[in-house]
Amino acid sequence: MKKVCLSIVFGFVCLALSAKTDTISVFSKSMQKFIRVVVIQPDKIVKDKKLPVVYLLHGHGGNHKAWLQSAPQLEAKANQLNMLLVMPDGSRNSWYMNSPINPAVQYESFMVHELVPYIDSAYSTNLKRAITGLSMGGHGAFYLAFKNKFVFGAAGSICGGVDIRPFPKNWELSQLLGDITEQPANWEANTVINIADNLKPGDLQIIFDCGYGDFFLAVNRALHQKLLQKKIPHDYTERPGAHTAAYWGSSIDGHLLYFSKFFNE
Repeated sequence: MKKVCLSIVFGFVCLALSAKTDTISVFSKSMQKFIRVVVIQPDKIVKDKKLPVVYLLHGHGGNHKAWLQSAPQLEAKANQLNMLLVMPDGSRNSWYMNSPINPAVQYESFMVHELVPYIDSAYSTNLKRAITGLSMGGHGAFYLAFKNKFVFGAAGSICGGVDIRPFPKNWELSQLLGDITEQPANWEANTVINIADNLKPGDLQIIFDCGYGDFFLAVNRALHQKLLQKKIPHDYTERPGAHTAAYWGSSIDGHLLYFSKFFNE
């Protein structure tokens, strides 16, 4: 938030200005329901100047409000970096995928074919897009970007579950993919570290990080090594911290700065 002071005869009146934050509902034809989405616009929209968009995906158990709770500085960042921030409700455990066994969970279709076109039609966007997220949302951001490189130009992940196979009993994943012993192909096809095989150098700008105390550290290191082997340029960082709101609330600042540089290239 920033303040502007106006001189009024005998003194000053300070008006607090912040980004405009709205909660909208977007209908998903693929899932036949309305989905809540938080949208943050900069407080100063320059006429005829279109905005780049960053999609922020929440973690398991969260909703469209989660990012603002973990990172209340996002309104200030939208102003500072002059970008539109979009935070959809990804359901508490969708992992942002199209479930091969549950037709009620089709979040890739919603994000790519419904939400992105809606945002571009309802707001003044310049078609430059980035996506990032935390934990389940980190998986979702890479999952969506790696599979839809024509939609997103840059992608990030914070403490992301970038390989779900080591966690077959966690986070209701079997409800999306089936039992891993009975339907292993579903797990192999829908884990980020395997989807990364489709990447080529220059396809995406990539940033991801993880804390030393995070239970997803090993899978993030494995993805880092895979990208190195494939000679895919990327920015990977490990730093002190665990799987906590404090970690990703701090980490998001670096991701937004990285995306801002990409948008301004």
